[in-house]
Amino acid sequence: MHTCHNPLYCYLPPYVIENMAQCEDSEIRRLAIEALQASAEARAIRATIGGMATIAPMFSPTPPSTTKNRLVCDMQQGKFPLPGKVARAEGDPPSSDPAVNEAYEHAGITYDFYKQLFNRNSIDNRGMELNSSVHVGSKYNNAFWNGRQMAYGDGDGKVFVRLTKALDVAGHEITHGVITHESNLEYKDEPGALNESFADVMGALVQQWHREEKDPQTADWDMGELIMGSSPATRLRTFKDEKAYVNDPYLGTDPQPKHMRDKYTGTGDNGGVHINSGIPNHAFYRIALDLGGPAWEKPGKIWYQTLRNLNSQSDFLEAAQMTSEVAGTLFGSGSLEQQAIKRGWDAVGINI
Repeated sequence: MHTCHNPLYCYLPPYVIENMAQCEDSEIRRLAIEALQASAEARAIRATIGGMATIAPMFSPTPPSTTKNRLVCDMQQGKFPLPGKVARAEGDPPSSDPAVNEAYEHAGITYDFYKQLFNRNSIDNRGMELNSSVHVGSKYNNAFWNGRQMAYGDGDGKVFVRLTKALDVAGHEITHGVITHESNLEYKDEPGALNESFADVMGALVQQWHREEKDPQTADWDMGELIMGSSPATRLRTFKDEKAYVNDPYLGTDPQPKHMRDKYTGTGDNGGVHINSGIPNHAFYRIALDLGGPAWEKPGKIWYQTLRNLNSQSDFLEAAQMTSEVAGTLFGSGSLEQQAIKRGWDAVGINI
């Protein structure tokens, strides 16, 4: 199992694209293979940049800001180098391009979420510019955080549509940046699955918060619905105790487990970072339902502080123990909140 020191954090897991590369539709197969190649190329660039002691910045240096500072660039179907041509900067009027506006607005909503709930000033907590590139590649099926910025493909138009459409995609990818500046969870095995899970949790919470979905019983616990095209699958992942899709002609069957007894132990997907994230995702879901009220309040605050307290090698058990410790600090030892934390992790086979 190789170590990912400079990973590319992609929204669509490799197993999804690999299944598409084997479907019966020849055009979808071709685009899936191109998506795998493009992601590999972006990953190689990321590794090269990460390994260099000095490198010219992809964006012009900007001083730290105390307010939102967004920049959206247009790659015009080109792949690399990012970022592309400036399409909309902070304070500019809306563009005629919906992808530009979606990337801009969703970055702003995510900034507001972190600022208003956690008093966090952007990705690095020091006013880092929120940079995005849209129209990456030709019908590219993915979005990613490359350590410096967000990048969004337009999708193939059939299985997936443009990835800027979904707020939970932006919230997920921006959170990868937050994690990098906090616990910096290594992107493999259980630490990597925690990295993906924290990104999913915060992506879901950004969307629930923006939509004012205050009842966790009726809130949206699915991920990526708005980027799904005409395939039978209507969501990419779910926090619930069920499969997001089964026997889909393009995507296959959702492999995410919701209990430790079903944990993936292979080497694919960097040791299951997108697969095993289903376990802590489901624990969060159970805890949110148990506590009631807006999920971004009590459980969201516990999860945010936990991701700040962990380290690069933290595993599931350490994360579970830390959520309990944080709950005790915030709400009191033996509190209802701390008890709910224990029940939620117990439900997925992690005893604390």
